[in-house]
Amino acid sequence: MIKQNNNYLIMKNFTKEKIIAILKDNTQNEWLFSLADEIRKENVGDEVHLRGLIEFSNICKRTCKYCGLRCENKEIDRYRIQPDDIIKYSQKAVEMGYKTIVLQSGEDEYYSCDVMCEIIKGIKNLDVALTLSIGERSFDDYKAFKDAGADRYLLRIETTDKDLYKQMHPYMDFDNRIRCLKDLKTLGYELGTGCLVGLPNQTVESLADDILFFNKIGADMVGIGPFIPHPNTPLKDFKTGDFTLALKVMALTRIIMKDINIPATTAMETLNPNGRIIALQSGANVVMPNVTTREYRAKYEIYPGKICVNEEPSQCRHCIEAKIKSIGRIISKTKGFHKTC
Repeated sequence: MIKQNNNYLIMKNFTKEKIIAILKDNTQNEWLFSLADEIRKENVGDEVHLRGLIEFSNICKRTCKYCGLRCENKEIDRYRIQPDDIIKYSQKAVEMGYKTIVLQSGEDEYYSCDVMCEIIKGIKNLDVALTLSIGERSFDDYKAFKDAGADRYLLRIETTDKDLYKQMHPYMDFDNRIRCLKDLKTLGYELGTGCLVGLPNQTVESLADDILFFNKIGADMVGIGPFIPHPNTPLKDFKTGDFTLALKVMALTRIIMKDINIPATTAMETLNPNGRIIALQSGANVVMPNVTTREYRAKYEIYPGKICVNEEPSQCRHCIEAKIKSIGRIISKTKGFHKTC
């Protein structure tokens, strides 16, 4: 039983054992979510940062077992958006009021270091913050992207359990993933990472380790979402991750890392029609609406049932803005940097 006194949840020395106990105890979830929301309000306020997401290529060299973009999926209609068009998408996003652009893709080697730097420079001329989410690269590439103007980098660890990581990521190296995260931090990026909740063979103990890892590495943004099995992956027959458990991992991350940015992930809303709003009321303060047009949205299928694939960017913007305002929150007019950076 979780006790609601003696600052049980907000003491500085937050042990793995305490986190495990909270994750296992479902009797006081509403209080947990309420506390996370209160800490969010005290530390980052009522502003919600909208970040325009451009999914510019679904081509990927990796074979991650949970992801529909994996190179072994022959059923997917592959695409890549040309550099000039990526910048045009960014311009349209700025015209819609976005202060941050998020460039996301599979690990597509077509976008070399030089190509990415030209894209980065073109977008930074629009006076926006820029987040990259394009996977594992060398230190030199990361440095070049930073020198070109990139502000943030999102590279989810997905799980800190080395054995589970190896199971989920054939031909990838856990230690190299850690190297990438440390390089990004060394280079001065705002560092984003996160995990999937509900992976096959995942334990509550490993989820506790994930939360402690986010804190130890000094992440500036943490994205947490439930595992959703894709029919064209090796995990197609496994159980979907639990929405409430994912929400609890997110809430605990807010309680421990009080002033970071936490997105209300799209995967949350795929499992629950009000998922992003519930997340915003449980510690989240960021939403990343898709600003890619409909011709590409359905093709960027990391998991099935993704929301808003038939909507245009302006529809997504108006829809989420209305939802945010309906719960008394404010659309931020700033670039939304982690205030301690």
